[in-house]
Amino acid sequence: MREDYQRVYAKVDLDAVRENVIHIKQNLPEHTKVIGVIKTDGYGHGAIPIAKELEPLEGVFGFAVATAEEALILRKAGIKKPILILGYTFPYSYKKLIEEQVRMVVFREDTLADISAAVMELRKKDSSICAKVHIKVDTGMSRIGIRPDETGLDFVKKLLNTEGIETEGILTHFARADETDKTSAIRQYELFRDFTEKIEEETGYRIPVRHCDNSAGIIEFPKDDMDVARAGIILYGLWPSKEVRRDIVALKPILSLYSHVVYIKEIEAGTAVSYGGTFVAPEKMKIATIPVGYGDGYPRGLSGKGYVLIHGQKAPVLGRICMDQFMVDISRIENVKEGDLVTLIGNDGSEKITMEELGDLSGRFNYELACDLGKRIPRVYEKGGKILSTKDYYEDF
Repeated sequence: MREDYQRVYAKVDLDAVRENVIHIKQNLPEHTKVIGVIKTDGYGHGAIPIAKELEPLEGVFGFAVATAEEALILRKAGIKKPILILGYTFPYSYKKLIEEQVRMVVFREDTLADISAAVMELRKKDSSICAKVHIKVDTGMSRIGIRPDETGLDFVKKLLNTEGIETEGILTHFARADETDKTSAIRQYELFRDFTEKIEEETGYRIPVRHCDNSAGIIEFPKDDMDVARAGIILYGLWPSKEVRRDIVALKPILSLYSHVVYIKEIEAGTAVSYGGTFVAPEKMKIATIPVGYGDGYPRGLSGKGYVLIHGQKAPVLGRICMDQFMVDISRIENVKEGDLVTLIGNDGSEKITMEELGDLSGRFNYELACDLGKRIPRVYEKGGKILSTKDYYEDF
């Protein structure tokens, strides 16, 4: 490992993300392709390396992000497959997105004229240009999207008659698919299915790319009548919730987080550790300092609750986690030395620490924990057991 990564680094296993997608695809109908959701820089794992790894797979339709900037970064990196922006897209970005053939979701009538106007302007130089869009339908999330009723149908009809726009897709998003009781998700699916059928009946147009399944839906009730499915958290080998079955799709976490011991000392009984003295040694102890903290996205909520792995054994966190450091108990671990490897997330021998576990201990959840791993943590991308590339932010400015 690079010397300048000894403080902390995250290892991302690209073979594992490929295997996860293969297993995801095996649980879907043969005709259904996968959209890899890689917003928030691939849930903190790295959108570009993951997109490059998955793009060659035949079963991958394309990728989804949350913002125009995320989409354009992927295009700049050479990603050619379709990219869909899942959130509202602001007008300043329309021309660039259309030029780069990035798909936008639409649900507001005022945006249709603006998108069309942007196309007309671009057609002065290239008459073949059009904007491909996906219609967002709100079937129960109450976030964004047209309603699956007559007003929604009027919106679709207006869209289909707007010059310069091609309606490529239509989607909805499940609010409670990760619960044991699927009543709500099934109701959302039925509303969406009926609405897409109504569109085809009244307009004669079958929207080619229909999608509703998210990660939980892919695992527990994949749909035969949908064209693509959006794989988010499961791409990274993480689970949508505790209630989702884990015996259907084989997933492997793709990220491990490591540091090294930088200082060891013995403390006497009665010695307080870290800010506020919330931990006081009940006896003579040996403690180690780890040079990672909440400034790196390691949750402060793990104070006095979490643990790390050293020599394949658990070393509990003592006292409060600081911005840049925290202390652990190594009294019962033999032969620990300054410079020894510390596993914060991942496997060490027969022991392992998962993001799900850290999320529970810290009062957060695995999505948030992954996304919050900060820019101070370099990412190391491995394939075939060898380092393929690295990414850090030390020289961004």
